[in-house]
Amino acid sequence: MTAESGDFMTELVLFFVLLVCSAFFSGSETALTAASRARMHRLESDGSTRARIVNRLRENKENLIGALLLGNNLVNIFASALATSVLMKLFGEAGIAYATLGVTLLVLVFSEVMPKTYALLHTDRFALAVAPVVSVLVAVFSPATTMISRLVNAFFRLFGVGDAVHTFAAQEEELRGAIDLLGENTQDESGEGQEKRAMLRSILDLADVNVEKIMVHRKNVRMINADQPIEKIVDDVMHSSFTRLPVWKESPDNIIGVVHTKLLLQELRLCGGDVTKLDLNRAMMEPWFIPETATLFDQLQEFRRRREHFAIMVDEYGALMGVVTLEDILEEIVGQIDDEHDIAVEGVRPQADGSYLVDGKVTIRDLVRDLGWDALPQDDDYATIAGLILFESQRIPSVGQSFTFHGFRFDILKKQRNQITVVRITPPAADAVEGDRMREVGG
Repeated sequence: MTAESGDFMTELVLFFVLLVCSAFFSGSETALTAASRARMHRLESDGSTRARIVNRLRENKENLIGALLLGNNLVNIFASALATSVLMKLFGEAGIAYATLGVTLLVLVFSEVMPKTYALLHTDRFALAVAPVVSVLVAVFSPATTMISRLVNAFFRLFGVGDAVHTFAAQEEELRGAIDLLGENTQDESGEGQEKRAMLRSILDLADVNVEKIMVHRKNVRMINADQPIEKIVDDVMHSSFTRLPVWKESPDNIIGVVHTKLLLQELRLCGGDVTKLDLNRAMMEPWFIPETATLFDQLQEFRRRREHFAIMVDEYGALMGVVTLEDILEEIVGQIDDEHDIAVEGVRPQADGSYLVDGKVTIRDLVRDLGWDALPQDDDYATIAGLILFESQRIPSVGQSFTFHGFRFDILKKQRNQITVVRITPPAADAVEGDRMREVGG
């Protein structure tokens, strides 16, 4: 073997070593930036050293990306220069063109597409495997990457480009996107996957929704008049499906306590079953008043802190607005919870033509959650379907009137005085189908 052939083989081996190094840098960049933050955190909590290294590297992404890009560019440029030198010796000036085409093709396929594709398919495993080596490289390249980072930031400031800040809002938006992707590739779109997504989205919404949106309105609250005879009060409590009932005196806005059926039974036992001797004050709990501006998250925390399940909501003037319970908040997360004492009220009744008969007191949030009607707006000015119609129409509609808002058709079916009680709602898809049928009949 001649010296020239030996040099050629050495250069060829060195070139392929550089391609492997380039593939390592490209794959490492993809894996370490795309690795699951949640899984790495869990693995670190379980004692994984490699996961801890991955998390430390990701804490300073600027240095991580800078070191990997620096290393990748160094080996790619070195490989290009080496290939150009060798091919020019073999083919003269034409070797430049051969080197450009050949190196581009080899680097693109074997040092970019293949390693990055593999890293995307095995992200977490790849990240854990390369983390120790990359950690050393980041430390070695740190002086250079720091200088480069400062230079880049100086150019950004020169052109008025601010530093990117990964705010909590951005993190929440990223989490919401991940929730939307949950189970996207499964066929169970109307089953378990959809319910999980709805529950997770509801948890994120707790801090943005006021208790006013889920309260039981005062008109629908079962209350006890303390001015009644004690026999009538006991009879009303015993025939109620609720364990806690607000008690008012002189005026419904003057809530003096909350009677609890368990306390009432204890008092009856102490009285030997003689209702006339019962002291209502000893069967009541102190009322807990909360403002309408409290959020579901804050109220949930207060329920836990005070170990209570029942709160009375008042407006800024102290007037009773309604009640909210721990169960109401939990239902915002997990959906409707019914027990053996609940009275089933069908607020939404689907029809054969694709429309729905909806009680006016049904909340917009329930329809968005249960039927997926995201086009219906949720505003602070109203909470129910009746409120939406009044807000959008700017009038008190009559029975038989129809409106179209946000792609939905609303037909007023029943009223009680000035209150809308039943509405037929036709969603956009069903409305389009009905229109096609009418055109077919007419055409």
